[in-house]
Amino acid sequence: MHQNDTVGLPHKIKWITLCGLLMAINTIFSSFSVPVPGGHIYLNDIIIVIAALSLDPLGAFLVGGVGAFLGDFFFYPLPMFVSLATHGIRSVVMSLIVGRYGRDNFPVILGATILGALIAIAGYTLGKAYVYSTWEYAMLKLPFEILQAFIGSAIGLFLWKNRKWGKTIRRFLGY
Repeated sequence: MHQNDTVGLPHKIKWITLCGLLMAINTIFSSFSVPVPGGHIYLNDIIIVIAALSLDPLGAFLVGGVGAFLGDFFFYPLPMFVSLATHGIRSVVMSLIVGRYGRDNFPVILGATILGALIAIAGYTLGKAYVYSTWEYAMLKLPFEILQAFIGSAIGLFLWKNRKWGKTIRRFLGY
């Protein structure tokens, strides 16, 4: 093995490990929900936001999109491709925005988080209309999508910023 072949290897191992751990947490959080009248609010949006604000776009996609896909695959498979697309796009967009404009610029971070929530709401509303073949069902579930997206985003942003999860993740990766 050439000496240059191992440059960055510890970083790659940490990145793979962290992405796998966060994907597993997302998958587990997909099985926990808070019952509310007429539906449930799932907790995986929290970890999706934390990962999207902390990781590069590929890592954010793996954690957000693939992690949500696996959660649905194991616990409720019907919308798993909707979750893959919706949370994948949401995570990549958020990661690209904060990666380009700075993870220390709170208005940018807040804007990216709100945009991510709107992507989740639109993606799940359109996805449910397709999966369940009725626009009425999608509209019936819209208030839950709004509540879940914004509660999960708010808690995720709070943990990322005020509990320093974002800085801990970035420090672990050596950024």
